[in-house]
Amino acid sequence: MQITSPAFKQNAARALEDAGLQKALGTAKGAFLQRRAAAVANLPEFERLRDIGRDIKNHTLANLDHYLETFAANVEKAGGQVHWCSTADEARDAVLAICRRAGARTVTKGKSMISEELGINRHLERHGIQPVETDLGEYILQLRDEPPSHIIAPAFHLNREDWEADFRRMHTDLPKDRVFAERRDILAEARTRLRERFLAADVGITGANFLIAETGSSVIVTNEGNGDLTQTLPRIHIALASIEKVVPTLEDCTSLLRLLARSATGQDFSVYTTFSTGSRRPGDLDGPEEYHVVLVDNGRSNMIGTEFQEMLRCIRCAACMNHCPVYGAVGGHAYGWVYPGPMGSVLTPSLVGVEKTGNLPNASTFCGRCESVCPVKIPLPGMMRHWREREFERHLTPGAARWGLGLWAFFARRPGLYRLATRAAIGALGLLGKWSLGGKGAFRSLPLAGNWTKGRDLPVPEPGGTFMARYAAGQRRR
Repeated sequence: MQITSPAFKQNAARALEDAGLQKALGTAKGAFLQRRAAAVANLPEFERLRDIGRDIKNHTLANLDHYLETFAANVEKAGGQVHWCSTADEARDAVLAICRRAGARTVTKGKSMISEELGINRHLERHGIQPVETDLGEYILQLRDEPPSHIIAPAFHLNREDWEADFRRMHTDLPKDRVFAERRDILAEARTRLRERFLAADVGITGANFLIAETGSSVIVTNEGNGDLTQTLPRIHIALASIEKVVPTLEDCTSLLRLLARSATGQDFSVYTTFSTGSRRPGDLDGPEEYHVVLVDNGRSNMIGTEFQEMLRCIRCAACMNHCPVYGAVGGHAYGWVYPGPMGSVLTPSLVGVEKTGNLPNASTFCGRCESVCPVKIPLPGMMRHWREREFERHLTPGAARWGLGLWAFFARRPGLYRLATRAAIGALGLLGKWSLGGKGAFRSLPLAGNWTKGRDLPVPEPGGTFMARYAAGQRRR
């Protein structure tokens, strides 16, 4: 997927002016918040469970080499094969080699963000293999040739009329006068289209929500039956997963599953939670003849031992972006790569470099809602601050911003001068407001602050001076 993160500001501006996108964001985002709140309220031990989830992930990351080796050994014991891939190129080549050995012409895919990160679809297409997205949201995005805008609801940015128009545009062999009276009509048409693809596929590719070291199992969590069909009907199942998805035991996995669906969609459990362990054994009614796990690093091991290690606790629930006011205003495509929202603002610079993605850690109000709802308590605002610091240290921030911070730092190190300067500034703004606005209301534009006032108004200061002066006066009156 092409990285457009350097153009975040331009992407965001276009998103704010896109009436269709704004309609979709306004319609969809409230449902996630309400359902999560209800699910959490119905589970009294949810906060304790968050602590347990955090501790499981911390323990795993502290012993990641051990659990990955244990997982790989148990996969092989169950008749599967593990492919260790340090880079995206190695992972793409591993998937392609498996497909070529199978003589695959068609590959069905379940929803997988790691496959988006690796660009698996484009890679297979370049080598004459047709990948078919089977998740409903991913299916329409493939028709539209668009990337996902959300990690659990990939077509979050589309409205129902977009679906109908694209189905009519692409499914030209169907009657033109067919009626899409309800959402289920769209679902029924997609199901009919995909059924033949499931039966024809030689290889099925899924992601993995968790990898269980104790059993060598991969786990997928879905609300559609496509995930199970993708990994049981074809002769070969490939589970694509990044290294941080491993957890020690089945019990650890079930603890995290209790957090995942509640945080993501507000369900107690997703409709389908599927554990896959090895290839088909004698007596099994279904399952693949071959089971492959492609384990991908692609920069994650470089995060171990750094201030960004805690980002690897992420279980991809999307609660952070569902509650983020910035994501809620501009959607996922504005972030310019695979992972949007607060989690993407930390993970993307870690994987592709802050030089290309420095705008993302700055695309935050630092309201803290992302950290407050994260099921494994990732300190996202703190890590975004770390990226801002690194950006500043490497002189990647604009010169005007560096000059402004330097000026502020000069005054901040001199408290007396700082108080004098702020009193003078408040006084000047008060006089300007009295002269231009009669002492009431707000400034809509100010010299030297044009960019700041483009998106917000500045209230005219009330009489009484700076906050510190008013606070001191209040203390004296006590």
